[in-house]
Order: sequence, then C-alpha cells, then structure tokens
Amino acid sequence: MVQGLLVALVAVLAGGLVYAMAAARVVKQYERGVVLRLGRLHDAVRPPGFTMIVPGVDRLRKVNMQIVTMPVPAQDGITRDNVTVRVDAVIYFKVVDPASAVIQVEDYRFAVSQMAQTSLRSIIGKSDLDDLLSDREKLNQGLELMIDSPAVGWGVQIDRVEIKDVSLPETMKRSMARQAEADRERRARVINADAELQASKKLAQAAQQMSTQPAALQLRLLQTVVAVAAEKNSTLVLPFPVELLRFLERAQQGQPQPQPPAEAGQPQGGPGQPGPDHLPVEPSGGSPAEADPSGVGAPAGDPSVMGPAFGDPVTEQTFTDRPLPDTPLAGPGPEPDGVPGPGPAVLPEFDPERPSDRSGSRPSTRR
Repeated sequence: MVQGLLVALVAVLAGGLVYAMAAARVVKQYERGVVLRLGRLHDAVRPPGFTMIVPGVDRLRKVNMQIVTMPVPAQDGITRDNVTVRVDAVIYFKVVDPASAVIQVEDYRFAVSQMAQTSLRSIIGKSDLDDLLSDREKLNQGLELMIDSPAVGWGVQIDRVEIKDVSLPETMKRSMARQAEADRERRARVINADAELQASKKLAQAAQQMSTQPAALQLRLLQTVVAVAAEKNSTLVLPFPVELLRFLERAQQGQPQPQPPAEAGQPQGGPGQPGPDHLPVEPSGGSPAEADPSGVGAPAGDPSVMGPAFGDPVTEQTFTDRPLPDTPLAGPGPEPDGVPGPGPAVLPEFDPERPSDRSGSRPSTRR
C-alpha cells in the first residue's frame, strides 16, 4: 500500500511538473502579453517576466513594443506641376496598445506599410516639384498626419516619416542644371558689374587726385612698368597716357623760345625782318667786288647768307636776311667757238600775290 501511495505521489508530481511546464510563459522586457481565453480577450495584459496561463484554454500573443523602422517602397507619381517623379520614404512607428494591435487589425505591420504607400502617392500628387526638393519638412509632417489618423485605432503610434530620395528623369535633371547654371551666371554678371561700378568710382577719384599733381602720372607709369617687368617677359608693353602728352605739351608751350644773337651788320628785328634801310652799310675802303668776292653782296664764308649746303632743301627764308646787289648778274660771254652762252640771268618781277614777295623776301639767284 505504501508503495502504491508512493507511485501515485510520483505520478501527481510528474503531472504537476508537466502542467507547470505547459502553463509557464516568459514575456521579455520589450514585449507585452495579450491572453485570449477561449477566444475572448482577457482583461489584464501580461507584463514582462514570468507568467502562467491555462494550457489548452488560454493563448498568449506577444506584442513587440519597440520602435519599428519600416522602409516604404518607391512610388511613381506625377506632381501638381506635371513632373514624373519616383519617391521613397521611411516610417518609424511603435505599438502603444497591444490589445488593439491584436484585436483591431490582422497584421498591423502590413497595414501600416500599405497606408504609408498610399499616403506617399497622395502627397506626391498634391505637391510641386520644388516642394519635394526643398520643403521636405512640411511634406513629412503632412505625410505623418495622413498615416497616423487611421493608425490610432490600431493601437499604433507614428513617430516620424521621412522622404529619403526623389528620383527625377534625366531630361528634367538637365533642364534643372541649365536653369541653375543660368541663374549663377546671372548673379556672376551682376557681381562683376557691381565691381566695375565700384572700380570706376575709385578710378575717377584717383584720376581727380592725380590731376592736381601731374607728376603723379609719371609715377603711376613707372609703377606700371615695374609691374609688367616683374613677369620677366621678353616684350614690354608700355602704356603711354594721353594726359602725360598733354602735360608735356603744356610744359613746352610755357617755356620761352630762345632768340639767336644779332650778327654784325644785321639790322635789328630778327631774321626775315629787314630794318628801315634794308641795305647793310658797306665797309669803307675797297670796292664791293673786293668786299664780296662771291658777287652776291655778302661777305665770303658767311653761312647765314650763303644758304644751305648742297643737297639741303631751300626754304623760303634762306636769303631774306640780306638784300641782293643792285647790279644785274650777267651770264657768261660767248664761247671761244662762237656759240652764244646762256645769256644774262633775269630776275622775276615782284608779285604781291606770291607769299615770298608779301613777306619781303626775294627769290634766290644762286645756281
């Protein structure tokens, strides 16, 4: 009999151990347990740790309470300004009510994924391309509100929705690149024009300051030469400002012209302006032929009267300093062979219309 009791006790203990092993459950820290007893929801949600259920009567479903990161597949859509784009996103959510996540929806993960895709396609059609590219924060908030509204009844809370990438057609990319390039070129031209305006104002001030000191132009020219020579070029381009030429011209006009000294026997009044008598006083003693061997009425060897050398151009005032002798010049006589010579030289008559006659000069008779 004692042996029978021992066998029964061992059997009871073995059955209790099997029952405990079948009824024992462990809920992790990040999970919550939802018990369905005979198909009905049990009131209490099992906390993390060790828990017991009735084997064969209760069913325990564990719900993850962590934040779930779910990628939203890329969606093709047309924006409000008729541009075809392809947009993908990512959604962050978590379960706040385990009982609702188990009872209200069959698979809350799949439901949230489908809701995110439809909301993303809807937000693409309501937005412009510029908003998708530059104002994503506003679109993220709108997308979050669209997904969170039905997810509240499922016991799910949407933490954040982010648009990851917006894919554009190649033609649209090229068009946008040309637009950006044109805009940058416009801004560059405006900046260059502004710089030219400021530089012109500074140059005008510098020119005004240099105009008070003409020597500053020469100094600036020397600085330019030094700057060009620093490059060690074989060719030196030297700019010559017009203002420097005008300065040199004014400086030359301001200097007095030197007067040549008056020669002995020359009347006062300068070259080309004969005195009142117009004839020089011949020296006493001797005939004109002795005083003037050349026969032109001037001392021999006088360079101011003899005129230019051979080959020099004869100017209008070459022989205006001294008058011609009163005796006519006779040409050479008849040749020994009886051939008549060229004859006497004939002076041209005085013509007041001729410039040389109006100035008081007479033509040269030298040959």
